[in-house]
Amino acid sequence: MKEKLEKIKVVALEEINSASSTKGLEEIRIRLLGKKGELTGVLKEMGVLSKEERPVMGKIANDVREAIEDKMVKQKNIIKEIEQSKEFDTEAIDITLPGIKEEFGGLHPLNMVIEELSDVFIGMGFTIEEGPELEWAKYNFDMLNVPKDHSARDLQDTFYVHNDIVLRTQTSPIQVRTMLNQQPPIKMLAPGRVYRSDEIDATHSPVFHQVEGLVIDEGITMSDLKGTLDMFAKNLFGSQTKTKFRPHQFYFTEPSAEMDVTCFMCGGKGCRVCQNTGWIEILGCGMVHPNVLLDCNIDPNKYTGFAFGMGLDRITMIKYGISDLRLMFENDIRFLKQFK
Repeated sequence: MKEKLEKIKVVALEEINSASSTKGLEEIRIRLLGKKGELTGVLKEMGVLSKEERPVMGKIANDVREAIEDKMVKQKNIIKEIEQSKEFDTEAIDITLPGIKEEFGGLHPLNMVIEELSDVFIGMGFTIEEGPELEWAKYNFDMLNVPKDHSARDLQDTFYVHNDIVLRTQTSPIQVRTMLNQQPPIKMLAPGRVYRSDEIDATHSPVFHQVEGLVIDEGITMSDLKGTLDMFAKNLFGSQTKTKFRPHQFYFTEPSAEMDVTCFMCGGKGCRVCQNTGWIEILGCGMVHPNVLLDCNIDPNKYTGFAFGMGLDRITMIKYGISDLRLMFENDIRFLKQFK
């Protein structure tokens, strides 16, 4: 038995020394020291030995096991160093190579204009208000002084969900909701998505965006309206921008006007963008109609106010020189990357 143990030790140490991988080393361990291994098999034969021989053979067997295990630990460390060295060689990093640039997203041009425009009005003390896109017809039309027979209420212009419910055609209902829930003074801005039954082309879409503003307080006049919108135009389009107001008609306001700004492309000299007029129309505005104030439980004898509204898509197209409205809704990465 002693000869068997010594032979196992010599052969095992040679095999371990020649092992070149952790997998091969593990196979040797199982073959020698496992439950059915060679050394284990020899130890099972100790039952036939005498009482005097057992301690001697047991000590020899333990020495053999320890020698094998120690050699395996040392060889395992050597193999690990060799394998790590190979990994370093194959995974070496060339620090002279240029880095991989991270791709970052950017705001949609429409959102950029909404944020810039909101910042301008927040700086003047306005709050940002929101409302539902699915709206009561009375908020969308009746309480805004729109007659029952007005063409805007026809099916060819408005998406009706029910006789009394529509997809809002403007953000003005948010103004109505604000006046019903808040007593003057009121200074609010309402940007949002709106819907109208329209054909899709370079300048029209059934889904587009508006922003409307409202100021209600004692002593508000048309001069406050003009001063506020003039400051807004200069902040958005540049300090050199001039404004011009032309009489118009809106059911929500009286008197009403449309506001033009000097063309940002030619500075008012006349070009293709402004059709050689030097001016670009950007919004409608006016003094809030007394009927609207009454419907919202605000005394028109005590309070006055002004309101304005503009198409955000049109403002975005003007500001960034975008020629086709559809580009802003197609999510073409090539187009959006230009605004990062």
